Amino acid sequence: MAEFHEISPNAAAGEKLLNWIDNRFPLSKLFKEHMSEYYAPKNFNIWYVFGVLSLLVLVIQIVTGIFLVMHYKPDAALAFGSVEYIMRDVPWGWLIRYMHSTGASAFFLVVYLHMYRGLIYGSYRKPRELTWLFGCGIFLALMAEAFMGYLLPWGQMSYWGAQVIVNLFSAIPFIGPDLALLIRGDFVVGDATLNRFFSFHVIAVPLVLLGLVVAHIIALHEVGSNNPDGIEIKATKGPDGIPLDGIPFHPYYSVHDIFAVSVFLMVFTAIIFFAPEMGGYFLEYNNFIPANPFQTPLHIAPVWYFTPFYSLLRAVTTEMMYALIACVVVGAVLSVVKIKMASLFKGLIVGAAVVIVAMMLSIDAKFWGVVAMGAGVVILFFLPWLDNSAVKSIRYRPSWHKYLYGIFVINFLVLGYLGTQPPSAIGSRVAQAGTLFYFGFFILMPWWSRIGTPKPVPDRVTFTAH
Repeated sequence: MAEFHEISPNAAAGEKLLNWIDNRFPLSKLFKEHMSEYYAPKNFNIWYVFGVLSLLVLVIQIVTGIFLVMHYKPDAALAFGSVEYIMRDVPWGWLIRYMHSTGASAFFLVVYLHMYRGLIYGSYRKPRELTWLFGCGIFLALMAEAFMGYLLPWGQMSYWGAQVIVNLFSAIPFIGPDLALLIRGDFVVGDATLNRFFSFHVIAVPLVLLGLVVAHIIALHEVGSNNPDGIEIKATKGPDGIPLDGIPFHPYYSVHDIFAVSVFLMVFTAIIFFAPEMGGYFLEYNNFIPANPFQTPLHIAPVWYFTPFYSLLRAVTTEMMYALIACVVVGAVLSVVKIKMASLFKGLIVGAAVVIVAMMLSIDAKFWGVVAMGAGVVILFFLPWLDNSAVKSIRYRPSWHKYLYGIFVINFLVLGYLGTQPPSAIGSRVAQAGTLFYFGFFILMPWWSRIGTPKPVPDRVTFTAH
């Protein structure tokens, strides 16, 4: 049985209440471990606010979602009307709905920036591999949550977007048609699909998402936060065992984060009140029209945060397949010729290349487009083992690495823009080149990350008071 800590009878009422709680629940202990006695590097910069902003938007989405569920009806005949009822007749319903729809885009924006910070500062490297994997799991769950929630307004773009994406699963050999039928619950997107997606969006995926967020934070606080220098502050401790380059998260970074939250909320509210549709990127105009199974929109495209991966899907055509086959053959030849390894492994590489080429020639390009779209996300999970650079942070890598990362960002934005546009000959070629660069960036990382001489890494973090 746990030992109870006594407190002076003359203590203030607040202290008595806290002592009563601490004797039954480790509130003060948790606060100390994760806030006041959690030592974070003293050289955090603006890139380190997007983690707490992601947590803030998650809370906004959960709270607004609870209020929306009170009035929403997951019925194909009533769903669109219930959303209109929320917007027009429920007191402050329009505000709750716009907070939720804007929050979806805000969530992806801050998560993309949070992941990019991890990319440039090497936050996925040892000993934070598990933290990165949990983060990628959050991203995957977030994509599933957003996709399923996107169907719920039952507008034209919601309906046809779900129709197109679910039909993609039918391209999977052998199990595809049955899998698509299982997801839809019917032969077309209908009432059964809406109920399935509603259940997963409201209950199943949020539970997974919350579990992954808790695991992500626990894993982070177990190994400690990374910093812009990529130096482990736990390696240099004072006589009291506290890192010399660390400062308590509270109050230093809690105040830092409160300021970031204040700025974010000002921008967030400005968008809600003045531009909730954001020119059709946050809320498409076609989604203000009730779903009509007999009238296809002129151009079907997902929401902006899915469009980079949608471009990967559309880029894989029959012509693109031949380019990919050539890449596989060249990669296998270079591996066999240039890398010293046992003959058995060379034989395995050649055999694998032959099998892959045979599969690519025998299976429809549509399936490989689906594979490319999924692989664009899944490949992020392998990043800790793809990067072979001698240093973590972009600060101390060869200067040309910065340009390469810059091109990667531009390429990602271009793919995202092309995904919002109708297919065109020029756009398809650009998307195909962008797809090759996207996957080449990661697949060739074990090679290019070793090239060049890194700059000297200091023993302690670099920090200038401001």
